[in-house]
Amino acid sequence: MELRFVRPELAELDRVGMEVLVAATFRDERPPRGVAGLYDWRSAGRLSRWMLDGFVTGDLGEVWMTPARPRLPFDKLILFGAGLIQEFDDSIFCALVERMLATMLGLRARTVVAQLPGRHLDVVSAERAADVLLELGADQTDHDVWTLVETELGQKAITDHLLQKRRRREG
Repeated sequence: MELRFVRPELAELDRVGMEVLVAATFRDERPPRGVAGLYDWRSAGRLSRWMLDGFVTGDLGEVWMTPARPRLPFDKLILFGAGLIQEFDDSIFCALVERMLATMLGLRARTVVAQLPGRHLDVVSAERAADVLLELGADQTDHDVWTLVETELGQKAITDHLLQKRRRREG
């Protein structure tokens, strides 16, 4: 699996449109933030209305999909419920990433733009997020490119971390 990066900005997402845009949303995060918040902004509050109506809850285990076009240049937006922010931990993070990978495999999506669960709130470090994605995705050769939605600091942290890991293996 190849990792690429894009900043969490609408202009950047517009530039890299691919098959699927993936993110997570928390039950107690209103209004939505991160990629979900960008979609909400671009869709004039559509996601917020669905949340108010209880159609989208953010409950742990929820998977919700909608067409992203024409508001964003992706065929689909898929949101994964991450539960309550204060209950979010490493085991929930790993389970969500595993579910994301399985869902993308089921959709036969080879190129994905994803904001990994909790990254928009920095409740999981960028390095840990990348490690888990690469570990869980190592056996799944159907995933070609995952473009991670990360700030410049997150991008640098992941790049430096992966370079250090490679040097240790080679050294």
